[in-house]
Amino acid sequence: MSEQLLNRLPKNLARTGAFTTLTALVGSAAGRSPEKTSWFRNLRKPAFQPPAVVFPVVWTALYADIAVSSAIALDRLQEEGDRADERRLALALLANLAVNAGWSWVFFRSHRLAAAPVIAAALAVSSSDLAMRVGRVDRSAGLALVPYPLWCSFATVLSAAIWRNNR
Repeated sequence: MSEQLLNRLPKNLARTGAFTTLTALVGSAAGRSPEKTSWFRNLRKPAFQPPAVVFPVVWTALYADIAVSSAIALDRLQEEGDRADERRLALALLANLAVNAGWSWVFFRSHRLAAAPVIAAALAVSSSDLAMRVGRVDRSAGLALVPYPLWCSFATVLSAAIWRNNR
């Protein structure tokens, strides 16, 4: 990495970190302790649902991954002077994070079980797109993002199973 890139990285990481943190806070506000609510507790969940402790661990790691990988790609595009791709990547990241936070509001706050798999699928597609965009700029950062669309795909299957079990 060039010295210029290393100098910009903290600034872009602060931005991407702030946006992913905001996403986590907005999403978690929708489902404050869902395992303690009678609605969530009474849902019939599939046997493959991970224990509740898995979700905050996985999402914390994924949010950190999103922030770091996106910051690396944005830095690289800035170094190359590619403002158009930098802007497209930033918009793709923001759109992805909006869908990400929105799922929690649809599922936990609105209890719209039929809509939740649709939003989760949109998030899986958006996450795949984000990983590909980042990967075109920095292969390692793109590969580091692969767990994100994989987890979102699992979330789609899980959301669909919860909907099916509770129609």
